[in-house]
Amino acid sequence: MSSSTVSLYLDPQIRDWVLFPITVVMILVGILRHYIVLLLQSAPKKLPRNAIREQRALIRSQILRATSANSPLPPTYYKAISQYLSHAFAEGTYLKDGPPKADAPASAPPNPLTDPAAMDGMMAGMKTQMVMMVPQMVIMGWINFFFQGFVLIKLPFPLTLGFKSMLQRGVETPDMDVRWVSSLSWYFLNFFGLNGLYRLILGGENSADSSRDMTTPFAAAAAAAPQPGQAQDYNKLFKAERDNLEFSEGLHSWIAKDVDARILRKYGRLPAEAK
Repeated sequence: MSSSTVSLYLDPQIRDWVLFPITVVMILVGILRHYIVLLLQSAPKKLPRNAIREQRALIRSQILRATSANSPLPPTYYKAISQYLSHAFAEGTYLKDGPPKADAPASAPPNPLTDPAAMDGMMAGMKTQMVMMVPQMVIMGWINFFFQGFVLIKLPFPLTLGFKSMLQRGVETPDMDVRWVSSLSWYFLNFFGLNGLYRLILGGENSADSSRDMTTPFAAAAAAAPQPGQAQDYNKLFKAERDNLEFSEGLHSWIAKDVDARILRKYGRLPAEAK
């Protein structure tokens, strides 16, 4: 008898007591994990006023440069603001620690292992990663202990033999149709396939995304940290911004230049310019 003619008939109790419980448990654990992660997240620490002032000064200069080609500021105002910012950057007026001293040694980048803010971020990432990993380990052990070797469902579409090892983990039967799915493989299908359902229930930025479990704890902790260990040297950024401001002054174009003549010409009060 060929393998294509072999049919399996599953007990309905497998559907009721194995298939549905595994699916429901994984959905509920993902939703619970999302809210636990939200509870573990601490409120972001407020930056001191000088640090905010330092960041805003750089952003202000960048906005000024970005609008230089079609600037709403007249040339005199634009030049005055640009020169004021350039002078302030040269003097270190906006630096949170004040202007640098001439005899001060070059400051080394902060060590994230000694920075309290960096350590808080790394610990928060570690706690989040534990919440992501531990439930999946428990569920996988639960399935292996109680439902090992169960065949749960048959997919309604044909597949090649390359999917057999993926869909029939824990069931070593070479003559079984590749469309049958074992309990362990059903766990992995839910592991990667429920993310769309989580986005529908919890929104796009949810903490139930199982793909985060594929990262290592240290990588996840580094990604979840607010990156204080990679602090930027604003003294060097301000020096580079000075050069950019000088360059953008030559590109300045006032958007309201000759606006009265353009309006009159648009409504036919002045003759059109010859092309």
